[in-house]
Amino acid sequence: MTGLNQVVAIDIHTHATVSTRNAPDEVAIAFDAAMAAYFKEKMPRPTIAETADYYRERNMMAVIFTVDTERANGQVRISNEEVAEEAAQHRDVLIPFASIDPLRGKMGAREARRLIKDYGVRGFKFHPSQQEFYPNERRAYDLYEAIAEAGLPAIFHSGQTGVGARMRGGGGVRLKYSDPMYLDDVAVDFPDMPIVIAHPSFPWQENALAVATHKPQVYIDLSGWSPKYFPPILIQYANTVLKDKMLFGSDFPVITPDRWLEDFDKIGIREEVKPLILRDNAIRLLGLDKDPVYGRYVRLQPPAGDGCC
Repeated sequence: MTGLNQVVAIDIHTHATVSTRNAPDEVAIAFDAAMAAYFKEKMPRPTIAETADYYRERNMMAVIFTVDTERANGQVRISNEEVAEEAAQHRDVLIPFASIDPLRGKMGAREARRLIKDYGVRGFKFHPSQQEFYPNERRAYDLYEAIAEAGLPAIFHSGQTGVGARMRGGGGVRLKYSDPMYLDDVAVDFPDMPIVIAHPSFPWQENALAVATHKPQVYIDLSGWSPKYFPPILIQYANTVLKDKMLFGSDFPVITPDRWLEDFDKIGIREEVKPLILRDNAIRLLGLDKDPVYGRYVRLQPPAGDGCC
């Protein structure tokens, strides 16, 4: 992509699944196979560079990250450094986030500050169910402080999206950690850290809507589900009171943006709201229009008129 006007959407939620520096991880492969069976379609395993090509062909940008679940389930992560270095080679398309086990405490905070300073990381991803922690545990607050200092956003998995589904013992994934109501405490204690509640939060959708409505820095990304399965209350809020806080996300490669966008067009989202969800809200959240690196690739559209509830 070469022009400001060519970015048609920003996918806030994509995964780095294949490392070019390390051998394939057997735990990751097992989880991916289970996800493919759950969604009834073959799940691709692209490299980071191949992911960049995929989004570039579609005139999109994408937030990309690994997930640090090494302590909880033994899955060897793709390093944050690899994600950031690869993304830097494709900065017209990819926006690097990092993932750190929040229970690493002060060492995790040190790593976060280093990744922000030396690698240009733009945000962080947490998966409470796979990392086995409650988001409001004080043990995680050292890491949050480092993120808040930089004014960067943190994405938190919520609800049940198919990770570990139908595996023996659910793959060890404990759903209880991913109730978005735990993020209400985090939003109170870190009012300057933007928080993204990832996914339709089954079975806690109303909890997510309540927190996002009440706390000004809390957003919701719509990844991990085909939009045709969105509950009516989520569509209602996306069209009205939370239209400035909803974000397009696919969960690629679990769900492709092609499939997500095709279904999104059929759920009754207002035409004036679609650009907000697909692009403009992410630009504001990530500060892309003000960033000297990314600003040449994106241009913020004028806000849409207010809608009625």
